[in-house]
Amino acid sequence: MTRIVADHVTVAFGATRVLDRVSVHVEPGDWLALIGPNGAGKSTLLRAISGAIGHAGTIRLGDDSPGSLNHRELARRVAFVPQRPTVPVGLTVTDYVLLGRTPYVSYFGGESASDLAIVTQLLDQLDLAGLAARDLTALSGGEFQRAVLARALAQQAPIMLLDEPTSALDIGHAQQVLELVDQLRHEHELTIVTAMHDLTTVAQYADRLVLLAGGRSVATGTPTEVLTSEAITHHYDASVRILELSDGSVAVVPVRARRHTPIPTEAP
Repeated sequence: MTRIVADHVTVAFGATRVLDRVSVHVEPGDWLALIGPNGAGKSTLLRAISGAIGHAGTIRLGDDSPGSLNHRELARRVAFVPQRPTVPVGLTVTDYVLLGRTPYVSYFGGESASDLAIVTQLLDQLDLAGLAARDLTALSGGEFQRAVLARALAQQAPIMLLDEPTSALDIGHAQQVLELVDQLRHEHELTIVTAMHDLTTVAQYADRLVLLAGGRSVATGTPTEVLTSEAITHHYDASVRILELSDGSVAVVPVRARRHTPIPTEAP
């Protein structure tokens, strides 16, 4: 179990400050979702937590900062799925998912039977078994996204950072992926941070939300506390209705702000 603490994290690219003193704390085993309009800083915060980019402020993964860990140690601690992962050429789906076991393979050794068993199980769980021998470049967008998630899950890291993990998936596979992530979270006490646009889905899976806007944290709390029509209207410039579901979660339903009056047609 690993706690994430980010205090006053600031990231600037040139003269542009993308994150401005953002603080988030994620308790071990919790699922935190970052929400907010495009350009709010969600992906940048995930990349900073993963150690992929520099930052001002403090980030700690358990007792360590990302910068204090070497590549293998960091990969054993954090599995990061970026929004637009690269597609390696010449690898099958199985070979690609096996890359997730690299942090556990000795420098002069190969994958063990245990590594292969982990990958085989994930391919089955993510509906990829029938594509195991297929070249990555022959996959559809949704199939490749599931392969990327399988590779991340194969790392068996205590922290998972997922940037729009279901953006290319149909509703069935999206549910399948999120249910598997949630199942593994409870089985292995994983700490999850996701950036997602689907607010209704976020409300069903995440324990807490952080709403980012303009690079700053503007709201933090449970889904019912953060997902209000006032907050969404103000920060997303959207017209929505918030519905309370029977399980206590909420659904965010877009509504048309106004309807145009049909133009009358002349009688023949």
